[in-house]
Amino acid sequence: MTDIRWGILATGGIAHAFTQDLRTAGLHVAAVGSRSAASAEAFAAEYGISRAHGSYEDLVSDPEVDIVYVASPHSHHRDHALLALEAGKHVLIEKAVTLDAAQAAEIRAAASAQGLLAMEAMWTRYLPHMLRIRELIAGGTLGEIRAVIADHTQSLPTDPAHRLNALELGGGALLDLGIYPVSFAVDILGPAVRVVATGRLGETGADTEAAIAIAHEGGAVSSIATSSRAAGPNVAHIVGTAARIDIDRVWYTPTSFRVTATDGTVIEDYASSVEGRGMQFQALYAEELLRAGRTDGDILPFDQSVAIMQTLDDIRAQLGVTYPTLRETRSTPKEH
Repeated sequence: MTDIRWGILATGGIAHAFTQDLRTAGLHVAAVGSRSAASAEAFAAEYGISRAHGSYEDLVSDPEVDIVYVASPHSHHRDHALLALEAGKHVLIEKAVTLDAAQAAEIRAAASAQGLLAMEAMWTRYLPHMLRIRELIAGGTLGEIRAVIADHTQSLPTDPAHRLNALELGGGALLDLGIYPVSFAVDILGPAVRVVATGRLGETGADTEAAIAIAHEGGAVSSIATSSRAAGPNVAHIVGTAARIDIDRVWYTPTSFRVTATDGTVIEDYASSVEGRGMQFQALYAEELLRAGRTDGDILPFDQSVAIMQTLDDIRAQLGVTYPTLRETRSTPKEH
């Protein structure tokens, strides 16, 4: 595949951010689809996209599209990813990849059956500073890593009708914010083997705060805080026996970090230089996989996305959060 053609499914804020970064990277955005023809046409006009579709079905059926970026709310990721896969399209699915692990496993099975790429759009993993951090860890600079400490805390809209607070859309701090440090901790320390979580629920029953402690395979631990009602430092630390890495705010975006030895010596100062928001790196990686004829990656294998969703399921159960749409799909499985 030489010229890989992207289709954008949904036209909300994250779709705008992603498409702008695709354009920054010179990638080919061939089409956009929305439930509203007017919305699709306005989006297409804004970004110079030649094909606008007034339904998601038309988008995934477009022969000029190779891979679909699923940018709808969490509650619709499963259905829209399956729609695209069944139409023979590869998918990059906005994080959180689904509402729960069972839905993620359905996508994995469908992608495997079709021989197609399914990939979670956890864009932080593909940023240059994260690639450098993995190099340092692999080279033994930190010694034995014992702990990860990270927060993702923001002051977001409190309107009960807002998507972030709507349980039927998968609202709450965990799937929008908490997934970042949880995924980061798993990336650095390996799979979660035990999780303890506590938190607070808002007026709609969606989680607004959570404190999460995870024991990882191999014995290391992570400490995570997330909130949708108060903005914190949004920094992260990786602590090893020989050195630590302190990632500056905002750690999950292009930023800087320092490597400091246990005696206080600064081993490395790193500063990111990235054009745009940085969401293009995950798309570039997806294109690399497709050109190599691969249907899964090494940076975030889909099996790991499913396992992370299971960890989030465990956290959500401890917080007492239940998504009504999950009750519906479990009692009456949808047909495709």
